[in-house]
Amino acid sequence: MSRIGNLPITIPSGVSITQKDSIVTVKGPKGELTQEINPNITVSIEDNQCLVARANDEKQNRALHGLYRSLIQNMVTGVSEGYQ
Repeated sequence: MSRIGNLPITIPSGVSITQKDSIVTVKGPKGELTQEINPNITVSIEDNQCLVARANDEKQNRALHGLYRSLIQNMVTGVSEGYQ
């Protein structure tokens, strides 16, 4: 999963990602979604990209790295395009 976790998430126009403590919030034209993030995972927003990083290379953190990257990507898709 770490290969997935290393990919940046492109933030489309009209969508904003904010982080306060361990809560990531994604707001867009179709609503707002929040996700609590494990303390060993960090999320940074630079330009129009969101980067997910892990604290170390422990097996659990490698798995969580890819998981949270996928969850945030799905949140961005949900608030911008929606799901049917």
